[in-house]
Amino acid sequence: MSGLVLKLAPNERVLINGAVIENGDRRSKIAIRTPNANVLRLKDAIHPDHANTPVSRACYIAQLILSGDADPAEGKRQLLLAVSQLALVSDHAEWQASLREAKTSIDDDAVYPALRKLRELLLQEDRLILSRRQ
Repeated sequence: MSGLVLKLAPNERVLINGAVIENGDRRSKIAIRTPNANVLRLKDAIHPDHANTPVSRACYIAQLILSGDADPAEGKRQLLLAVSQLALVSDHAEWQASLREAKTSIDDDAVYPALRKLRELLLQEDRLILSRRQ
């Protein structure tokens, strides 16, 4: 099977080339054969109002690329800039490793794996922000 294969949970929604598709009551797989189709799992989507931290803004940029709402070249430039800025402000080894992997994925035009790496940092960022407020 070539192309992108999505494994969807029951009732999971996905955006494919601007159309929202909702899975039925059972797990399923969808094979997307069209090269360079714009695909975004809606469970990964961040509302623009919630893109208010450095990591969430980077995730939002990736989301815009995946949904087809951003020019791919400009989106990639902005996403690489966001990742490099995050790397400058963090000295945590785990963050640095995740950011390096995200950058490698972006360089390879693999935005979804980059988004997955960045989403891993969201919870850590939330904890860091909370600890600084106390």
